[in-house]
Amino acid sequence: MNIFKSPIAILVGAVLLFTGTVQAGIKPNPPKKNIITADEEVSTTLTPHSKDALFSDNASYTFDVKNGYNTVQEGKVSYRVTTPTGVLVAKDSVSVKIAARSSNSYNFNIPAMKPGFYKINFMINVSDYDDTTRRVFGIRPQEIRSNHSRPADFDTFWQTAKDQLAAVKPDFKMTEKPEMEKDNRLAYLIEMRSLDNIIVRGWLTIPKAGPKGRKFSVLVGLPGYQVNLMPMFGPDEDIAVITLNVRGQGNSRDVVHTKREDFITLNVEDKNKYVMRGVIMDCIRVIDFIYSRPELDHNRIEVSGGSMGGYLVAALTGLDSRVNIASAQNPILCDIRNLVGSVEWPVYDFKKYAAEKPGLSFDKILDNLDYYDIKNFAPNIKAPILVGVGLLDHLAPPNNEFAFYNNIPAKNKKIMVFKDLGHEVPMDYVMQEGHWMRDTFGLF
Repeated sequence: MNIFKSPIAILVGAVLLFTGTVQAGIKPNPPKKNIITADEEVSTTLTPHSKDALFSDNASYTFDVKNGYNTVQEGKVSYRVTTPTGVLVAKDSVSVKIAARSSNSYNFNIPAMKPGFYKINFMINVSDYDDTTRRVFGIRPQEIRSNHSRPADFDTFWQTAKDQLAAVKPDFKMTEKPEMEKDNRLAYLIEMRSLDNIIVRGWLTIPKAGPKGRKFSVLVGLPGYQVNLMPMFGPDEDIAVITLNVRGQGNSRDVVHTKREDFITLNVEDKNKYVMRGVIMDCIRVIDFIYSRPELDHNRIEVSGGSMGGYLVAALTGLDSRVNIASAQNPILCDIRNLVGSVEWPVYDFKKYAAEKPGLSFDKILDNLDYYDIKNFAPNIKAPILVGVGLLDHLAPPNNEFAFYNNIPAKNKKIMVFKDLGHEVPMDYVMQEGHWMRDTFGLF
């Protein structure tokens, strides 16, 4: 189906674009070519013997080499497999001799591995060409579980936060913005008071067409890290779209106004004051806003976001049963303790913050972050959820994403794995999400 014939897909795509995680057709680390002339080159193609590079026991690949030179290419093709933290677990090589103007294929069967994800590098070193192709494969990812337990008082901690939020009078406000209207949709600035009496803002667009008293399904877009969300427009006549700027982002920077790099560490030394506690409560407050509006259908609410937005989708859905369906693309802060040693951000920032605060240890930060790890929200997720994962993601690695996903008890859950993508999802994901929302909410 053409995406331009699916208005919901257009709106969902807009949300993903603004959260910074959808990149159609981008493939990190593609096979490279060493071009000498238009006719002389060596090119390589790596093909896993599994559509998503997910295997039950042994990973296997075919490495194709095309020699465009008029001379023989001699040398070696090899591979190295490491854990996410860089520990070497397998390697092998074969000698190659590729005749002029010809192609050869080399099959590799990787020794059996334990369940998990592994980095694999294929290297070619021949007479006139050297290159490395970097990929990731998974072994029985459905068996991945975190080694770290959830705090015993996790639910109590978050119930206290919700109780404190409930004690704050929301003072909901809608201001029509006719100068921003387009695509036959009304535009409103929305404002509300959240935890700590902080005002957060966002945008609401509603189709102009339709009978009086009509209730609209709601798509809520949650923001990526330090992303300023703006109103979302599209031709759909059945959906109201809300984009929320949580505290410290976009037009909600009155009180929290850190530098970009400082937002993730703000008050992390105190789990009761950490910035993400208020941010997550901001997301619950926007659901309160939906429930306060008679024109919005309280039984047809989807929340969607990528990166930090995906994180917020997971946390919100684990805390608020009023969410009907959810879509989390490349959510960050999954299985946080297992990020140490495998990713730079945000681990480096947390370590740097600890080093600059007298008396604060990195271990204390990790103890506090246990309350914010989305694998610990996962057991409370009951709504249907769609999750997108890129195997080359350096911010939300697949091993961590599956530790979260496998902890979700919801029967109606689905994960889409993209073997050649990083911190992003393709238009295929957008289409799936658009169709899923339409089918679930009966929007035909």
